[in-house]
Amino acid sequence: MNGASPRLLGGIEAGGTKFVCVAGTGIDGVRAEARIPTTTPAETLGAVVRFFEDAVRAHGPLAALGVGSFGPVDLHPASPRYGCITTTPKPGWSGADLVGTLRRAFAVPVGIDTDVNAAALGEWRHGAARGLDTFVYLTVGTGIGGGGLVGGRLLHGLVHPEMGHVRVPHDHAADPFPGVCPFHGDCLEGLASGPAMAARWGAPAESLDETHPAWTLEARYLALALHNVVCTLSPQRIVVGGGVMAQPALLPLVRHELTKLLNGYVQTPDILQRIDEYVATPALGDRAGVAGALVLAAAQLPPGLGGVAPFI
Repeated sequence: MNGASPRLLGGIEAGGTKFVCVAGTGIDGVRAEARIPTTTPAETLGAVVRFFEDAVRAHGPLAALGVGSFGPVDLHPASPRYGCITTTPKPGWSGADLVGTLRRAFAVPVGIDTDVNAAALGEWRHGAARGLDTFVYLTVGTGIGGGGLVGGRLLHGLVHPEMGHVRVPHDHAADPFPGVCPFHGDCLEGLASGPAMAARWGAPAESLDETHPAWTLEARYLALALHNVVCTLSPQRIVVGGGVMAQPALLPLVRHELTKLLNGYVQTPDILQRIDEYVATPALGDRAGVAGALVLAAAQLPPGLGGVAPFI
């Protein structure tokens, strides 16, 4: 950085239940941090602005901000709704202007992407996907989302990936549960998210014993989704995180089921011999999102001022 002092960056992991805000020089140089409940846009974003105002007073001016947000979110810079939440099922948040609010408050560049792309970015720079150029990050929790890199670039396109809303085979005789997604009913999120498990079984996922039949069914749905990811994007690794994955018995079941579904068709030692490494847990744990948000912030700066190489 040509002898210059590290610039203060802001990172926001904007989730459906909480916003995690950090200010610092990077994930290893965090100076301030706060968790803000996700209530209304005005209340939540007001608290976010106040957090960074306090950080500026304590640690100096911000150089840039990065946001990894729940969505869907408009990521097209030329769009008049750039940085706004779009068709989210979260009440009151459709149309919420994340980027505009932050730009008006701090007059600094703001980078934004989906929460899962930000988590993927964090794992790529600092965690389980270092050294790879094509991988997928999937989170299974309050919702299900997926992001990642292909050829060293974050996955974007017409909008952005919505891996949680893919369709997976649903045997209504074996599982008559209709699904909870307000848009699609029994898409992957509708069948396998935390709220879906709670609605189907009448108890939160975290309260279910590892011998409960819920986990066999959950593993089946997740393995079906990963089968589609393997055959569509051919990632070098799949990183799976989120609150539902906290059940220790689940990931081994998913790996076993995925191997059965692929049935030897994809002939690579990574799957045939090293499935435990191929379907991996996040090295950063629940820090992947804020780590990625800070990388998004750094990407707004020129390389001589602490910026990072382009990945978008």
